[in-house]
Amino acid sequence: MNKIRMILISVLACGTMLAADRPAKRQVKQQARINEGVKSGELTKREATKLQVEKAKLHKEIKQDRKDGPGLTPAERAKIEAKQDKLSRDIAREKHDAQTRK
Repeated sequence: MNKIRMILISVLACGTMLAADRPAKRQVKQQARINEGVKSGELTKREATKLQVEKAKLHKEIKQDRKDGPGLTPAERAKIEAKQDKLSRDIAREKHDAQTRK
């Protein structure tokens, strides 16, 4: 019984660590999408700047939420993921609008 309990605790701890790292991984991917849009000309300078500012605000919020306690609470994680979803939609919308860099 103790082995099963230890395995279960290990699995839950690993899942929690992976979930805690998800916002950071998403930020890296979103930055790569912005960079790719700039490189390909799909994003204008103004669009890229706007997205970078939005991303920086979110990054600052994530850092602050992690400082406040032992990590991100489920409520904080949900709030962050919702904001990352919005940023992702904004990146896609800006990359696929009719504007291009000259």
